[in-house]
This record gives sequence, structure tokens and C-alpha cells, in this order.
Amino acid sequence: MAESTIQQNPLAGWEKPELDLSNADWRSGSRGLGDVQIAFVEGFIAMRNSGSPESPSLIFTPAEWGAFVLGAREGDFDLT
Repeated sequence: MAESTIQQNPLAGWEKPELDLSNADWRSGSRGLGDVQIAFVEGFIAMRNSGSPESPSLIFTPAEWGAFVLGAREGDFDLT
């Protein structure tokens, strides 16, 4: 198979640092019944899948997190 010539570059405007999440205080939603965990680290909010904690985490600024939570409360992500 030929080597890929596509380069992966960071997104334009990406200003989020590489956070050390090794000592993060991960908290589960839904009284521990959900599959999502969040941690507040260095002024950012990290979110991960508790079933695969070694997978990459999503990193949000406080403004992005606020918009995400508001959208979830308003049903923007309902799949049914």
C-alpha cells in the first residue's frame, strides 16, 4: 500500500495547550451511571469516555463548555 501524502496539520486558530491529564480529578455524570467523565484542568474542561479512558479527551474552553451544556439542555443533541 502506498504511503499517504496527506499531512495532518493543527486546526487554524487552535489555541488549546497539551494538558497533563494524568492527575486529573475525573468526575462522572449521572451519579456515576453515565459513560462520560469531565475534569477541570488549568482553566479548561476535559471530557473523556470512561469506558476507554486511554482514548483522547476532548478539551473545551469555558465558553465552549457553556455552549455545549446549554445545547444539551435545550435538546440540540437528542437522537430520538
